[in-house]
Amino acid sequence: MASLKEIKNRIGSVKSTKKITSAMKMIASSKLHKAQMAINNFLPYQAKLDAILTNLLSSDISYDSPFTQKREVKKVAIVVFASNSSLCGGYNANVIKEFNLTYGKYKTLGKENVLVYPVGKKIFDAVKKEGIQSQGDYREMADKPSYQAVQDLAKGLIEKYVNKELDEVILIYHHFVSTGTQILKRLPFLPFDLSHTQNETDSKSNTLTDYIFEPSKEEILESLIPTVLYSRLYAALLDANASEHAARTMAMQIASDNADELVQDLTIQYNKSRQQAVTNELLDIIGGASALQ
Repeated sequence: MASLKEIKNRIGSVKSTKKITSAMKMIASSKLHKAQMAINNFLPYQAKLDAILTNLLSSDISYDSPFTQKREVKKVAIVVFASNSSLCGGYNANVIKEFNLTYGKYKTLGKENVLVYPVGKKIFDAVKKEGIQSQGDYREMADKPSYQAVQDLAKGLIEKYVNKELDEVILIYHHFVSTGTQILKRLPFLPFDLSHTQNETDSKSNTLTDYIFEPSKEEILESLIPTVLYSRLYAALLDANASEHAARTMAMQIASDNADELVQDLTIQYNKSRQQAVTNELLDIIGGASALQ
């Protein structure tokens, strides 16, 4: 059995650890609040863009665009979002696991035909460990979401897709639902899924906005679809950022709760050990007094 001093030292150590986890929880909660505000401010803009695109594509006139052309997949790009730091539960582990499954699916194409864009140090290190070459360093983007940085990345992906240097682009990220719930998603980014967009017509209204096109519907769509793609990639980044802070908040809350339980258990153990020590001393005293008689 551990000595009283050892138990007391351990209680002090656990209490010190709890102070750290509690502070980290407060920091993560503050960052989560800012991340939620960023999402709430951006979502109306993205929703309006999607609504406009839905209305433009609602007519019966067939529309052919390089962004919608599905072809045989010979070269694919995977954009995967993780965090720069740990202590956020299974957040990064789940992302890495999903990436490995996705990469394994396309591995038969050859390493040179699977381009990986890791956003976040944890996925960057995981990709490097597997001997896979990254297409850039996007670690700063994970901590400081920037629309300009996302737009530059999206432009590069779109250019490669239009030039047929890529046949498919996939996004892997966590979708933020609430502090306790983040859903890992793997979604196609390119080719653009028009059928999915058309199915997202506002259910509150059965009528579609009648737009007057100038200069033409086709030219407007050629400009609008890339803008929608930029917004979707940025929304994925904001989602991933909020999910990271939410996961860390929950992980630090659980760690703090576990520390409380451990302190209680150690305190009970300490009190039992101290009581047993006092009882033994009393027995020794009584035994010694009896021997003197």
